[in-house]
Amino acid sequence: MVMERFEEFVDPVDGTRWTVDVGFLGSRWRCIWGEGCQGILDEPAEALGHGCCSVGTELLDEEEAMTLSALAATLDPDLFQFRAWADEHGIFEDERRRRTITVDGACVFLNRPGFRGGAGCALHRQALRDGERPIDTKPSVCWQLPLVVEHEADGRARLRRWGRGDRGPEGATMAWCCTEGDNAQVGSKPTAEELADELRALVGPEVAVAIRRWVAD
Repeated sequence: MVMERFEEFVDPVDGTRWTVDVGFLGSRWRCIWGEGCQGILDEPAEALGHGCCSVGTELLDEEEAMTLSALAATLDPDLFQFRAWADEHGIFEDERRRRTITVDGACVFLNRPGFRGGAGCALHRQALRDGERPIDTKPSVCWQLPLVVEHEADGRARLRRWGRGDRGPEGATMAWCCTEGDNAQVGSKPTAEELADELRALVGPEVAVAIRRWVAD
């Protein structure tokens, strides 16, 4: 497992003092969904192709829920396996609209292996087809993983890798975690480069550049 190593960066725009795990961002982690990802269940389940999507997606607030609902209504049925199902039953777990519903053991937006429009997140696939960035269409938690931001007092913030503890009690029984071990350490460039768009959106352009320069040295 790549060891944690934290360095501090200061955003010249708003003064936020970022404590960043440059150990992880300087590693060669990349998402290996469909290339050996074992999922987040209690037993290895590569064949299911669920990745992180075996549970519904937690949404930030009502604004994100409204945005997702509007996007779902525009998704091409050829790229959204459960479009007809969602039109009839909705996309949320309940009336609180804080989590997406699951269908047959995974998020409603997850196209399963064998779907003619392609397996994977329907929101992600449509964004790529339309020439857009997936981070502009997917729920926050989906595009931020495997990174986690923790805002602290006095203008401080912490950027670290996602770990088992972030899934709560269920994390202890996960058969596999992609940020542990070497299974996902297969990238051809530093993770800070692999996740350049995500990093910029999380910490701002100035800090993102500073982090990428640091890990490149």
